[in-house]
Amino acid sequence: MNQLSLSAQIQQLGQVRYTPAGLMALDASLKAESEVIEAGKPRKVSLEIKAVAVGEVAKALQALGVGGNAVFRGFLTHQRNGRGFIAHITVIEPAAAEPGNI
Repeated sequence: MNQLSLSAQIQQLGQVRYTPAGLMALDASLKAESEVIEAGKPRKVSLEIKAVAVGEVAKALQALGVGGNAVFRGFLTHQRNGRGFIAHITVIEPAAAEPGNI
């Protein structure tokens, strides 16, 4: 199953565009920093990932704005150019106040 759940901060928002069906689409760059346990040891991890939201979720992403923190849920797929992955955001939830959230 292809599911993504990422507590992250919006680093960048692209220009609003519209799909052929007339839905609002918004590209973003998300940054996540946290500590995870790997092989029984704590490890600090950091990543930036490109993301896109469509429709009402795009409006919510835009309202959150650059610097906004949230839990982004959705799925991963290949970018159109075939280089790397892009997160398709389907749900945005308020970020929990936990250690490791940025």
